[in-house]
Amino acid sequence: MSSQRTAVENLGARGRSWGRIALVLGIAGLALGLWLGSARGDGFRRFEHAWLVSCLFFLSLSLGALFFVIIQHLVRAGWSVVVRRVAEIVAANTLVTALLFAPLVVQLLRGDSSLWPWADANTVHGNPLLEGKAGFLEPRFFALRCVLYFGIWILLGRWLLRRSTEQDTAQDAKPTLALERRAAPAMVAYALSVNFGAFDILMTLEPTWASTIFGVCFFAGSVIGFFALSILLLRFLQARGFMRASVGVEHYHDLGKFLFAFVFFWGYVSFSQFMLIWYADMPEETFWFRERFHGTWANVSWVLLFGHFVLPFAALLSRHTKRALGVLAFLAVWMLCMHAVELFWLVMPTAEKDGALVSGMDAACFVAVGGIWFFALARLAGERSLVPVGDPRLPESLAFENS
Repeated sequence: MSSQRTAVENLGARGRSWGRIALVLGIAGLALGLWLGSARGDGFRRFEHAWLVSCLFFLSLSLGALFFVIIQHLVRAGWSVVVRRVAEIVAANTLVTALLFAPLVVQLLRGDSSLWPWADANTVHGNPLLEGKAGFLEPRFFALRCVLYFGIWILLGRWLLRRSTEQDTAQDAKPTLALERRAAPAMVAYALSVNFGAFDILMTLEPTWASTIFGVCFFAGSVIGFFALSILLLRFLQARGFMRASVGVEHYHDLGKFLFAFVFFWGYVSFSQFMLIWYADMPEETFWFRERFHGTWANVSWVLLFGHFVLPFAALLSRHTKRALGVLAFLAVWMLCMHAVELFWLVMPTAEKDGALVSGMDAACFVAVGGIWFFALARLAGERSLVPVGDPRLPESLAFENS
């Protein structure tokens, strides 16, 4: 790869401009969201739920990217080199999400039980299911675990990006070899932290309910969200003159394969969770699904069944679909929307028990977190090459063809 390619394959001034636009939108969304939350008069309870959904959405994109980057080094993949740097930048963008999530934990430590009801001693007292978990569901211990989870994700993402960037100018393959050697323990740390993080942050919103497969369901949705985002980011960059000579239809085809695989995997684990709970018919488990099949929440559940699984599964079966970039981009947008709906469906029944209701506050929080997240993403990309120009497997990736 020539030095000329290195010079043109970075965002430069355009990235800084895009970042400023995103930041302005984020600040405007935050101001609007806070105003709407204050006007609601519920002590920001509904705002906190909307903020959590938005934080989890953008966090999940980074977690999906982190999985992709680690697995590429773990299996020493060659085809993905040209698309991996974009994934590395997304994976490293977890610090900003941690900062945006932190106020929710601060509120919890101050005794606010709007999100996590187990923080209220009156709710725990007399409930044997909660009293048995009191040692674990303790605000300071919860905050400590959150610091651990986010610390793992931040360190892994930043280290992977730093070592990969070092390879761009290295005289040998030492940075790549270091990434490959540490990929296995990184995957173990990732798997445990994502699984337990989903248990703590999401599942304890309904503290009397438990599912051992819940973390896997969240992981599957996160990976779907990342592959959808990566397709759209690459299309966005190529439409503006970046990466046209490096990323081709063959790479999109494989990203489409991954998207299809995890749509299927999400359907499998989600049905497994539902089927086992339905079959056992235990009241302490079934109430969680009963809430989500009550009133207008039932409509959201059916939207997820068909929109998150049946329709995209059928659409992505075809080889032609994965190679028709316009169609693939449409499906990527669709899956990002469905991923947002899924997180809304997981969180909001604890705030809107009478039925699903999307408000301007939800949109404002989404724009706020998204704008700040994309600002940080543009800053992180900086002057880095969008393609790992020093990777020893780059020629293999440039010449990649699906059989």
